[in-house]
Parts: sequence; structure tokens; C-alpha cells
Amino acid sequence: MKLLRFVNLVLASALLLPAMGWAAPRPEPKVDYSADSTMEIEEGMTMKSRVYHSPGKERTEMGGAGGMVSIIRKDKKVTWQLMGDMYMEMPMDRSGSEDPQDMDVQQTAVGDETVNGVKTTKYKVIATKKDGSKLGGFFWTTKDGITVKMDLLSKEGGKKMRVSSELTNLKIEKQDPKLFEIPPGYTKNDMGAMMGQGGGKGGAPNVGEMMKGMGKDRGSKSKGDEGEVDVNKMMKDMMGR
Repeated sequence: MKLLRFVNLVLASALLLPAMGWAAPRPEPKVDYSADSTMEIEEGMTMKSRVYHSPGKERTEMGGAGGMVSIIRKDKKVTWQLMGDMYMEMPMDRSGSEDPQDMDVQQTAVGDETVNGVKTTKYKVIATKKDGSKLGGFFWTTKDGITVKMDLLSKEGGKKMRVSSELTNLKIEKQDPKLFEIPPGYTKNDMGAMMGQGGGKGGAPNVGEMMKGMGKDRGSKSKGDEGEVDVNKMMKDMMGR
């Protein structure tokens, strides 16, 4: 079975991690489902989201009502970011995804495990790019290709980044097609102008630095929210809202 397809690490957001240079081996689920996702990034930062999936399509909601929504449409080769009554559109070939042909991938099945009440197979994966940088870790995947859990470490030069995530409240059921469309009345934001304001590579916002800055402000949060990224604030700053 061919498990690996390289896509953005978008369990939580199709914008945040690609802007940080992340891509990961991940299967394409064969079924419709919904779930809650919790992603943890080094330095104790946490992102929580609600995920809806249909083959070739995925919707991620962050920040609750009025928060950020990310929609991936592989059939249209675009990613949409919705905030308030506006949206940005990014071609998928610019969203940070890696070409699997540019990587040497080694995958090994470790064994069967139950994660959050769901039966999965645990895989060890190591991907090496042509420049020598590596991405590796473990994936816990269902027979339908749903990644219920993952624990990844990226090494590039002297820099390391670790990301882990889990799905809970997983329900395999048909999803409303409207979830994967831009709602009526939304206005398209100027992606080029927004990107020009950033300090990242190629004019993209340096999301990594933004997240580090938010990490420094964790002391102002309540104990229960310590380390959780304020995605709404970050996106409003990026979109000039």
C-alpha cells in the first residue's frame, strides 16, 4: 500500500506551518470525517482546531466563532484563508509543499496501536531532501488513511523543529460540500500586498518569528491557556484588520 503523499502539515492550519518551511509525508484519507485537532510546537506552543475532510478537500477552523478558517482544495490547486468577511487565495504550488521526487523516503511499519479509541498502524518515516535536510518521526494512521497522531522532527542545518498532533472526537461521516466553498459575500484580499508586508522568504510573513513573539507573551495568559497561540490576533495583524 502506498501510504505516503507529501502535503503541507495542515492538521491545524494550511498557512502557519508552510510559512515556517514545513512539509510532511501524510496519506490522503479515503473517507469523509470530522475531528478535533491539537497541535503542539516546540517551546510549548499549542494550536487547537476543528477539522473537516472530504477526499481532496479539507477545512480547518481555528479560534472558535469569528476565528480563522483554512480550506484546501486539491482539485482547484488552491488554499483559501478566511477571516471575518475576507479571504486570501494561495496557489498550492506556492504554499510550501514539497515535491516527493525531491526526497528519499524510508518508511517502516512499527505495529498496531489504539490511539484515542481508534485502531491505527504506527509507521516510522524518515525523509531526506537533496540538500541533506531531514524530516522524520512517527505516524499513527487508520486503514482509511486518517492520520490520528503524528510526532515529527525536522532538521535543517543547525536548526531543529518538533511538531506533534492528535485527533480526538473522530467521526467518519459524510461532510456538507458547502464547508469547502467560500461563503457568499466574502471579499478577496490582495495576497500580493499582504505578502509584501512580511519579512519572510520571498516576501512571505515570517510566521515563525510571529509565533515566537506570541510565545513570549504567554505569561499574560491564564494558566489554563498557557502556551496557546492567539491565531485570531496573528491573522488580524497579517490581514491589516
